[in-house]
Amino acid sequence: MTSRSVTPLTLPLADDRAAPALVGGKGASLAIAARAGLPVPDGFHVTTSAYREFAEETGIARRLDALIEGTDPADPTSSATIERGVRELFEAHRPSPALVAAIGEALTALSGPVAVRSSATAEDLPEHSFAGQLESFLHLTEPAAVVAAVRACWASLWTARAVGYRARTGLDGHPPDIAVVVQELVPAECSGVLFTADPVTGDRDRMVVNATWGLGESLVGGSVTPDEYTVSGDGRRVLARRIGDKAVETVTVEGGTVERPVPAERRGAPTLDDARLRRLADLGRRVAREYGRPMDVEWAWHDDRPYLLQVRPVTGLPTRREVWNDTLHGDFLWSAGNLGEALPGVMTPVTWALVQRTIAGAMAIPEDGPYRLAGNIGGRLYVNHTFLLGAARALGVGRVMAQAADLAFGEIPADMSRPDLPVPWWRLLPRLAPGAARFQIVVGRLQRDLPGHVRRYRRRCEVAVAAVDAADTPAALISLWHEQCAPLHRDGPRLLAAGSRVNGMELARLRPWLRSLVDDADATTLSAGVSADGELASLGPLRGLYRLAAGEIDRDAFVAEWGHRCPDELELAAPRPAEDPAWIDRQLAGLSDAPDIDSLLARRRRDHAEAMERFGRAHPGRVTELRRRLRKASEAVRAREATRSESVRGLWPVRRWLLRTGELTGLGDDVFMLRPEELLAVLAGDDSPRELIPARRAAYDHYRALPAYPVLIRGRFDPEAWAADPDRRIDRFDPGTGRPADTDPRRIVGTAGSSGVAVGTARVVGDPTEADRLGHGEVLVTRITNIGWTPVFPRVAAVVTDIGASLSHAAIVARELGVPAVVGCGDATARIRTGDRVRVDGDTGTVEILTER
Repeated sequence: MTSRSVTPLTLPLADDRAAPALVGGKGASLAIAARAGLPVPDGFHVTTSAYREFAEETGIARRLDALIEGTDPADPTSSATIERGVRELFEAHRPSPALVAAIGEALTALSGPVAVRSSATAEDLPEHSFAGQLESFLHLTEPAAVVAAVRACWASLWTARAVGYRARTGLDGHPPDIAVVVQELVPAECSGVLFTADPVTGDRDRMVVNATWGLGESLVGGSVTPDEYTVSGDGRRVLARRIGDKAVETVTVEGGTVERPVPAERRGAPTLDDARLRRLADLGRRVAREYGRPMDVEWAWHDDRPYLLQVRPVTGLPTRREVWNDTLHGDFLWSAGNLGEALPGVMTPVTWALVQRTIAGAMAIPEDGPYRLAGNIGGRLYVNHTFLLGAARALGVGRVMAQAADLAFGEIPADMSRPDLPVPWWRLLPRLAPGAARFQIVVGRLQRDLPGHVRRYRRRCEVAVAAVDAADTPAALISLWHEQCAPLHRDGPRLLAAGSRVNGMELARLRPWLRSLVDDADATTLSAGVSADGELASLGPLRGLYRLAAGEIDRDAFVAEWGHRCPDELELAAPRPAEDPAWIDRQLAGLSDAPDIDSLLARRRRDHAEAMERFGRAHPGRVTELRRRLRKASEAVRAREATRSESVRGLWPVRRWLLRTGELTGLGDDVFMLRPEELLAVLAGDDSPRELIPARRAAYDHYRALPAYPVLIRGRFDPEAWAADPDRRIDRFDPGTGRPADTDPRRIVGTAGSSGVAVGTARVVGDPTEADRLGHGEVLVTRITNIGWTPVFPRVAAVVTDIGASLSHAAIVARELGVPAVVGCGDATARIRTGDRVRVDGDTGTVEILTER
């Protein structure tokens, strides 16, 4: 099999397969930027496969080794011999017709002149930038010229300059490979380099900008003294400026570029004003956030906007802990509700990288430039409530989304300030609408046969797990990621989105309608959804444990059905019950003094029937309407929970892939410190991502040592300063409002999650591993619950949580089991202590502290 049949000769610029081994360091870095929506000129890659095919079919590879062997690149005579010999070797051979055709076809998608730049596999690495060692060609207009430039880029890998650089940096033992990047040429008014950290002092809170007139070649080549600007890390202040004498500028001519004198009146004029510097700083922050480290950005300014031309790590900076804090990028309202259930702790970098795609895929609102739907605040997952509602308004579904957000994330307190998205809806719409429309088509197709898609998705997961476990080479793992794991991760959120949209807003409409007709207790009881056939997927692990305890199923059957569900089920570093037999033993032991699940469900059905009877007596003409509404709302909740369970199942093969990658690369647990594209690079033989691990490990350990942050965060938030404040609030952080005076310090107000009233002794529990301390009939008080808490519910008298809403796990499961629950209290875990006697009213959403310990 030839290399041509294995990998493509060209790839679109943003292609998911654009890893360093295939498109070189420069190309892989630009692909990351393009996929992130950064302003990168459109283009394509000529892959390393094209170069290898050319070298093998022409026999150049062997002759190059013979040409260079025994020569000294530092010696001028040897250098000239190498240069001449390399040039003659490459010019004597033409690229294959297949490659010429592929380049010609790719060029048809571009407009105007193009730039052709080398991209070596050893280029733009954290320790070896390779800057200036290889060829670039600008302002090419004809396909034949582009093909010739590609060949010349290949040849530049073997110039005396490049060979000498590899020898000096210890790379001469690595067989070199090269790709080429072809992009639309930006006719720059001015251009330069942006360092997202001070390259001299290493200060990450400053950015340094070098700028000159025209294209950047005169700056890179040292022909001018550029302007230099130092900007604060937030981009708001210009800290220093030094205007250089820009005597020449590089401009385009047919077939290339020339240097020409700059008119006297422009030589000493500043290239950038404060407004442009702020926009460049904004671009720098986006780049640094996307790459997770200080970066060196080549940029060009054209048509009133900056373009990113190249991006590489800043070399030589001291290692420092990464900062994970999306509140630094604007004034937004963030919520940890709902999504925080599945990720209650600090995320590993690989989990954060994938959860962004999960959320964008499940919520039908694509990421939009600098505004992110998902946020990483000190390692913890938050949703940008401001962007969520702003984007929904732009798409014409603002009111519906506001209702859905209240159900999913909880209502925002009336006295909490709410910033507006700093961009008008009409600017958002053109960027949001196309992706949203495509998404709706995909979701609609899934909904036409949702049960069938669920069954097929589950089977795909089983096949993928078996294939990953059998993989024994890095190449096999690379293929499995692209062919099975990544598609499963892409399709899981789509499946969840389809399930979440079954009967859309029925539950949101049901509860207000019921409350207009009956009291709060009956409204909560009727909306529990127990009248429909079937049980919630969230109850599956609990039902399975009871069946396992009764001998109706064995452990293998339990693991096959529910082994993927666990307390931190979106955290890929968290072991699953399928990997931990002791977890099952602990859950079985906890059921020994708990009521039987069938008796709990039967009691809830009796309560539901009695509430229906009362409704019928009060509103006999509306019973049919009630049954219809209940059926639709019940179907909505069950479809959402069932597809959520299967989408989580899709993470099981991804976790298995990560563990296998850790084994084959020697990374071990450090595999969780790298993003998927970085792991693919390591599997392909590029060790540079390993350099990122210390700074990320330091950040991960640092943030894990801090207490959990407030449920709601407004504006810029400093986790360290907040944690050090003895008067900190755990319900909210809002610099615009003070702490309200407590009218009754013994009364806590939340959301009515599940009807009923219970009085009992409180036990404040941090996570499910501490649940064995819960006594039968105690009141569970905790920050948040998720699927991992379900086995605890049958033995508690009531549930109280800091975080939650009507569609949160605690509320849904408690309603099914008839356990009173008040969710979304904000600071219950701070105000209630273990041993306090409390009264939990799930009808009114209040908790009273009757007696303190």
